[in-house]
Amino acid sequence: MRSWCLRRASGVLLTVAVMVLMGAPALQAAEAPIAVVVTIPVLRDFAQRVGGAHVQVVSLLSGLESEHTYSPKPSDMMAVRKAQLLFEVGLGLEIWAASLVKAAGNSKLRVVTTSRGIALIRDHEAPGAEAGVPHDDQHAGNPHVWLDPENAKMMVRHITEALVGVDPLHAADYRMNQAAYLRELDEVQTDLQRELKPLKDRRIIVHHPAWPYFARRFGFTIAGEILTQAGAEPSARHLKRLIESMRKHQVRVIVSEPQLNPKIPEALARETGAQIVVLTPLPGGMPGTDTYLDLLRYNVRRLARSLEAG
Repeated sequence: MRSWCLRRASGVLLTVAVMVLMGAPALQAAEAPIAVVVTIPVLRDFAQRVGGAHVQVVSLLSGLESEHTYSPKPSDMMAVRKAQLLFEVGLGLEIWAASLVKAAGNSKLRVVTTSRGIALIRDHEAPGAEAGVPHDDQHAGNPHVWLDPENAKMMVRHITEALVGVDPLHAADYRMNQAAYLRELDEVQTDLQRELKPLKDRRIIVHHPAWPYFARRFGFTIAGEILTQAGAEPSARHLKRLIESMRKHQVRVIVSEPQLNPKIPEALARETGAQIVVLTPLPGGMPGTDTYLDLLRYNVRRLARSLEAG
C-alpha cells in the first residue's frame, strides 16, 4: 500500500512539473513588458514614469535633433513594427510620423496623440493670452505644449489611460505611478515659480517659436523670434527690425537651442550686445536635462540667471 502511494505521489509531482514547464513560456509572455515607441524624449520619460517595469520604451529622437525636421532611420521602422503603442504629441509637430507608421505596417499598433484636449496658443498670440483654441484642428496652434507642466499633466493622463487599455491587469500600478508623478510635477512647478518671484525684467528673444507655453506658465515675455517658422531662414529685413527693436527696448537675453544652428543668434548677440542662454525644449538636449523635471529646472534657472545678469 505504501509503495502504491509513493508511486502515485511521484506521478502527481511529475505531472505538475510537466504542467509548470509547459506553462512557463506562457507565464513569461504574460509578464513581458509592453513595447512602447514615442516620438520625442519627453514622452519616453512620461511613459517610463507611469509604466515602470511593465513597459519597454524606445524614443525615436534622442533630444539632439530637431523634432520638426527629423528623418526616421530603418531602426525606427523596426521599433514601430514591434510596438503595441506609439505616443506622439500631434499638432503637426511630427510631420514624419504618419508615413513611418504606414511603412511599418503594424496592424496591432495603437497611436495615441497626447496633446488631445489641451487649450492651444496660436503662433500669433501673445504669450500672456488667456484664450485657447480647441484641438479639433491638428494644426490649429503651437505644438510645443509639453513645456507647460500643466499641459504635461494631461499628456501623462492620456498615456496612463492608453496603458490601462492594453494592460488592465496592471491598471492599479499605472494609476498609482501617475498620481505620484503628478505630485512631483506640482512640487517642482511651485518651487520654480517661487524662485522666480524676485525677477523683474523677463523679456527674451527666442530662437524659434518653441516657448509660448513655457513663457506663459512661468511669466516670461517673448519680445521677438529669430525664426518665425520652423525650418525657414529669417529674412534680412526681419533681422534688421529685430535688432532695432532689441536696441530700442534694451532686450538683453537671447534664447538659443542646441537642436538649431547657433550662427544667427550669435550674430544677433554681436550686433546688440545681448547675451545668449542655451535652453532645450527636449530632454537630453543639454547635460543635466535627462528627465522632464530636470528640463524644467534647467530651463527656468538658467534663464533666470541670465536675465538677472543682463
